[in-house]
Amino acid sequence: MISDNPYGFLADRIEGIAVQVREIEAQAYKALYEDKDDLAYREFMRRKAMTLADLAEDVAVHDLPVTDSVKKRIKRFSFSAAQSLEIGSVFFMSALLYPEDHEAGEPNDLDNFVAELKSLS
Repeated sequence: MISDNPYGFLADRIEGIAVQVREIEAQAYKALYEDKDDLAYREFMRRKAMTLADLAEDVAVHDLPVTDSVKKRIKRFSFSAAQSLEIGSVFFMSALLYPEDHEAGEPNDLDNFVAELKSLS
């Protein structure tokens, strides 16, 4: 039940979305580097941004009994993604979830957030 463990519920929901994002990124990588298809890459990045832009609504964060800082962080993920779509920058879309100092193979910001939520549950 959500009210018994809202952080665990939220972690599970966001983890599912994080998996979707990783799958989209893998398809985008293949499109760009193996298929040499810039248009497909752009579409995958747009799909990634749309998925993240819908995050706050998809997890119904406003209805969950969690801290305001958790709600704000989820809304920031959505806001940044929505901005990237508004601007139309594929670079911005590709950089979503990855800080400048991100190393390949390390968890992205969404994965780190899921881990934090699990530690709260």
